[in-house]
Amino acid sequence: MSYSKDVGERLRQVRLDRGWSLQEVERASDGRWKAAVIGSYERGDRNISATRLLELAEFYGVRPADILPGEAAPQRGFASSIVLDLRRLEALGPRYAPLRRYLETIQVQRGDFNRRVLSVRSEDLRALAVIHDATPESLTEELRREGVLGGDVAPLDLTVPSDADGSG
Repeated sequence: MSYSKDVGERLRQVRLDRGWSLQEVERASDGRWKAAVIGSYERGDRNISATRLLELAEFYGVRPADILPGEAAPQRGFASSIVLDLRRLEALGPRYAPLRRYLETIQVQRGDFNRRVLSVRSEDLRALAVIHDATPESLTEELRREGVLGGDVAPLDLTVPSDADGSG
């Protein structure tokens, strides 16, 4: 199999893991990522530049290495991040204002001011849960019910590695 086809298969898997159609990717990105272009990348009909691959990986909330051939493919159903619909979150009112403020700091750190969606890593989800006085799991479920999560996102793996507690 060609390199482009290998990358394309990984791109398709990441998109499907989020429960998104090609059209939903185009809508969620406000047209930045055209369905036809993503489809051609996924089929391996079109080569993706390194810059575009990095941008698409960030949009999907995965590491670029999760898309590139040569490493083990990401596990199906495991998400290292979630994608939040910032417009939907804004529409939910003042109860979510502290979450929006925290997400704005992430946007500032990333220099990402024009996006309508934001990928949030598991560490940030833990912080958001503390701010919202919830567990990460209950916050994820609440955001899913409110329509803030982009696509059908798998729950994050929030287990702490055994050496992260300082004992190893």
